[in-house]
Amino acid sequence: MKRCLDILGALFGLVLLSPVLLLFLVLIWAQDFHSPFYIAPRMRRRGQTFRMVKLRSMVKNADKIGGTKTSSTDPRITWVGSYLRRFKLDEFAQLWNVLVGDMSLVGPRPQVPQSVALYTEEEYHLFEVRPGMTDFSSIVFSDQGEILKGSEHPDLKYNQVIRPWKSRLGLFYVKNANVLLDLKLILLTIVAILSREKGLIGVQTILRQLNADPQLVQVASRKSPLLPFPPPGATGVEHRY
Repeated sequence: MKRCLDILGALFGLVLLSPVLLLFLVLIWAQDFHSPFYIAPRMRRRGQTFRMVKLRSMVKNADKIGGTKTSSTDPRITWVGSYLRRFKLDEFAQLWNVLVGDMSLVGPRPQVPQSVALYTEEEYHLFEVRPGMTDFSSIVFSDQGEILKGSEHPDLKYNQVIRPWKSRLGLFYVKNANVLLDLKLILLTIVAILSREKGLIGVQTILRQLNADPQLVQVASRKSPLLPFPPPGATGVEHRY
């Protein structure tokens, strides 16, 4: 049932968004005459890799001249890319990955191999499902670029204050995954694009209904500062892939 939803949703999305995607493909190519696509390895089920597709929002070969995590003021972001990132339009190319079975519409966000190398044993349970275009953390940390803004070491800050909760939200999804939850998260993602506050309230409501840890619900409200916290399953020495 979930795979049918993925295929139908991906086809519908690609057809509906094709004019917008075509426009940005032309704009991205026109700014520097390089490929408008960014294709890079990401981790999926059973520790395998796949080639994830995005609309390119940064300069050519940006991954070779900087870290894997990006702040909102990263100089590698192009002027077209700033608009793509603001409205998450760069992610819509991943509908192709959903269509071919690499990803799902809903699931823990795919990570670069360098980040997965730091995962604990517990975090490896995130690979029990296909990675997704959206999930709880996509809404809760939709401002990831702003969180990392001004940091001299964005990769380090990501692992200290974002990854611990992003992984916990992903693991909570894996534990409670079903088609109804997927539909709710798809709708909430659309709501969050229009109103981040309503999106966060919706996430908290679902977490409470599913008896999530109160601390996880509190973090999902994003009303308190994010502080360094250990990732799930941390025992002092993190597992290396």
